[in-house]
Amino acid sequence: MNWSLYVEHLSEIRKRLFWILAVLLVSMIAAMFFTEDILHFLKSRPPASLVAWNAFSPFDGIKIYMYLSVALSMIVTVPFTLFQIWGFVKKGLRKDERKAALKYIPVAFMLIIVGFVFAYFVVFPMAFRFTTNMTKNLGLVETYGIAQYFSFLTNIVVPVSLAFELPVIVMFLTRLRILNPAKLGKMRKVAYMVLVFIACMISPPEFFSHISVSVPFIVLYEISVLMSRVVYRKQQRLDMKYDDKMNYGAV
Repeated sequence: MNWSLYVEHLSEIRKRLFWILAVLLVSMIAAMFFTEDILHFLKSRPPASLVAWNAFSPFDGIKIYMYLSVALSMIVTVPFTLFQIWGFVKKGLRKDERKAALKYIPVAFMLIIVGFVFAYFVVFPMAFRFTTNMTKNLGLVETYGIAQYFSFLTNIVVPVSLAFELPVIVMFLTRLRILNPAKLGKMRKVAYMVLVFIACMISPPEFFSHISVSVPFIVLYEISVLMSRVVYRKQQRLDMKYDDKMNYGAV
């Protein structure tokens, strides 16, 4: 075993993890400058506009800044993480594969924004409506703490947004030869269980809500498998052409 190469890889992984954490931290701090405007926007729209926000602790304001900054930092951190993965494995790729894989990173940026929009305008109102109806049916007074409200919000929005990254991440990893359709097929049962579990955790505790969130997650996974198959077949064709070219050159 080449220990020097092993140590070199570990050193590079550590360096890239450091940069990912640094970008996460910087993007969180940058997001804090926009938190007040975002809060006003959220407050002006239902369901937030229909309830009063209360601070039950002197630290609630700080918690809000942290909740929002972490959520917003994902928009930058996830694509940057993919870029770091690409940077780590690009030495083992051909020039055309490097360029092709790099193109997925802007798509990841767009998809996570789409995921944020879907989570906030579709999944979150559904979950909030269920909990509000349950509160009214029990005869309880709706008094919401702002920290609890945003904890509930981010616990839904962040996982759903990240789920929308699944197709592009799978295509990206397939392009990098880390995943392939065969592996994804073997993982299907486990993946379904994990996705349904996540959907049940972030959606209201009723069958319709579980199905409403689980089905899009499963569809996203199947789209990911389909996209992986397309990328993989294209890779195989290019590999055959490349091998033929190399064999012809050797002759």
